[in-house]
Amino acid sequence: MQSPRTTARRRTRAVLALGAALVAAATGLLAPSAALADPTTSAQARALMQEAAQQLTVIDEQLHEAELVVAGQQRTAAEAAGKAAAAQAALDVYAPRIRAIVQSGFTAENQSRVAAFLTSESADELVRQMTTLDMIAAHTSATISEVAAARAAAQQAQADADAAAAQAQAGLEQLQAQKAEAEKKVAAYQADFARLSAAEQAAVTEAVAGPTLQAPRNLPMPPGAAGAAIAAALAQVGDRYEHAASGPDAFDCSGLTSYAYAAAGIALPHSSRAQSSLGTRVSRAELQPGDLVFFYDPISHVGLYVGNGMMVHARTYGSPVAVTSVDQRGYRFGVRLSG
Repeated sequence: MQSPRTTARRRTRAVLALGAALVAAATGLLAPSAALADPTTSAQARALMQEAAQQLTVIDEQLHEAELVVAGQQRTAAEAAGKAAAAQAALDVYAPRIRAIVQSGFTAENQSRVAAFLTSESADELVRQMTTLDMIAAHTSATISEVAAARAAAQQAQADADAAAAQAQAGLEQLQAQKAEAEKKVAAYQADFARLSAAEQAAVTEAVAGPTLQAPRNLPMPPGAAGAAIAAALAQVGDRYEHAASGPDAFDCSGLTSYAYAAAGIALPHSSRAQSSLGTRVSRAELQPGDLVFFYDPISHVGLYVGNGMMVHARTYGSPVAVTSVDQRGYRFGVRLSG
């Protein structure tokens, strides 16, 4: 039977490895400089850019999940280091007792018993001295046993701390490599996006992010956290898209929703897939202002529903934060964070 720790470590490695695989698998797709040399029409070029933008979104989401895993590893390492320090401190408490035992003649039990026999003046006194010696010996043995147990605990805690620190460092190094590879793909995408005409850029942006709508004015705001989150998100319309950004001037999709709900006093993980597991799932027909809305399978995009069939979201590179229709390709479901 596998221990929970073993299962968790395997799941951690799987998430990090999947992120690396996605980055590697995208190498051909996200190298538009070579790919865009082949298209013979602007429509083909736009199609390639749309596909590349979608793949970047998947990679971004996978990096977010890996970041959460590494953050968890780092917390585990810090907790393990704290336990190791506490175990060592508990062991250090015994140091004065061990010195006293070493310096005491009671450690030489046979010599003490002979001395008791030679110095006792009666049988009763000898019995009392021998009983006292037995009690001291028992206390000494108990202390030594406690020290042994404390030392074993300290050694195990330190070994756990070392293993957790090594795992956190390995995860961090792998994540950094994945980020560096993803940044190359982003740079290639952005370079080729810039090569498109203004009309082609607009077409790609609309295909990927949906048609931009006028930010609603005088929209009835729901009470509480939902209303505060909507107001915060709408205030960011026009801000640029940037991977891993969560404000105040740039956002990615889950960065925007976590920023919006943070303004309402609710902390959300910076990951669309992690956010999709929160709250209560609702259908398209049940959507209410303030609900989170999720897209694609697996989940790789999130927006904030503002009502009247509209959402505000940060979609992808070259597409600023905007209000669009919620009815877009890849829609999956909504999530309500509060009743």
